[in-house]
Amino acid sequence: MQGSANLNLMIKAARKAGRSLVKDFREVENLQVSSKGPGDFVSKADREAERIIKEELLGARPTYGWLGEETGGQDGADPTRRWIVDPLDGTTNFLHGLPHWSVSIALEHKGEIVSAVVFDPAKDEMFVAEKGAGAWLNDTRRIRVSGRSKMIESIFATGVPFGGVGPLPATLQDLARLMPVCAGVRRFGSAALDLAYVAAGRYEGYWERSLNAWDIAAGLLIVKEAGGMVAPVREGDEILEKGSLIAANSDMFDPLVKIIRNQD
Repeated sequence: MQGSANLNLMIKAARKAGRSLVKDFREVENLQVSSKGPGDFVSKADREAERIIKEELLGARPTYGWLGEETGGQDGADPTRRWIVDPLDGTTNFLHGLPHWSVSIALEHKGEIVSAVVFDPAKDEMFVAEKGAGAWLNDTRRIRVSGRSKMIESIFATGVPFGGVGPLPATLQDLARLMPVCAGVRRFGSAALDLAYVAAGRYEGYWERSLNAWDIAAGLLIVKEAGGMVAPVREGDEILEKGSLIAANSDMFDPLVKIIRNQD
């Protein structure tokens, strides 16, 4: 894939942060960890990865705005462009030694995501997309959503909220309706990778509630550029603002929306 200068910059930043994260992952039991809330952890690894990415991106594009999980938001001199970054999506997996976590970087232009990177350093898988240019894995393989068209043959992914609060009751109701009619539901703990896996045809669909913009901004574009469809859980909501979404291939999209929105 011949990416833009911005996309190449994002890939470089993701790889640099990924190297730092892999080093910390090998010594995860020694990391300093604090809690932001029930089931919500932050470590030295998160903060260092965001520092690396921010230094790379704003060093090259100092006029762009910024929204990062660990450092929050800041306006740039160019109000039309903003980086949206999750330096470590899947922190709980990371801290438990589970090799399923990612770096997520998106570029927003005039309110629309135009470039996206989701990098899985543990598996060395780099999912990228640019608006109008398709979605790619590791620079050489163009990816597409799956062609499965039967619900009973389809696998879906979601996130189950921790701590028994927030959207947990709704998610359990979703599972009760969906699990009897599909081939299975997976909960792996990284929203960015869940979306990338939909784009790569590994899942037929994914849904989740109450996420943050940095969790899903990059993955949304990758799904759309791979031929998938996305919608808010509640019709009329803005996905990045509300953080609740449904994503699927074209055949499973309407059936999944119907189940998650509980439409008879």
